[in-house]
Amino acid sequence: MSETIIVLTNLPDAPSAQALATALVTQRLAACVNILAPCHSVYRWEGEIETTQEIPLLIKSSRGRYPALQAAIRANHPYELPEIVAVPVELGLAGYLDWVAAESRDIPG
Repeated sequence: MSETIIVLTNLPDAPSAQALATALVTQRLAACVNILAPCHSVYRWEGEIETTQEIPLLIKSSRGRYPALQAAIRANHPYELPEIVAVPVELGLAGYLDWVAAESRDIPG
């Protein structure tokens, strides 16, 4: 199994999605972040059914960087309780998975 993970989160608007994506790549917590088209989310929050438009992010990183990645998302996310879900990558193009690992590695100092 690969050490690559895909982390999913949603942001309320394009500027906050762009800011988070840029911060994660700049800090080498992610090799790549896809900012997807707006979607409509329906969920229950504090006993009420909510419907809102959100911007999904697909964040490609490595399993070892997950704790720091999660902390960075929490610190830079406007939601009180953001969706942060990591999915392991079972298979993929070896060269691409190597690139994700190299670009999301922790560089001391």
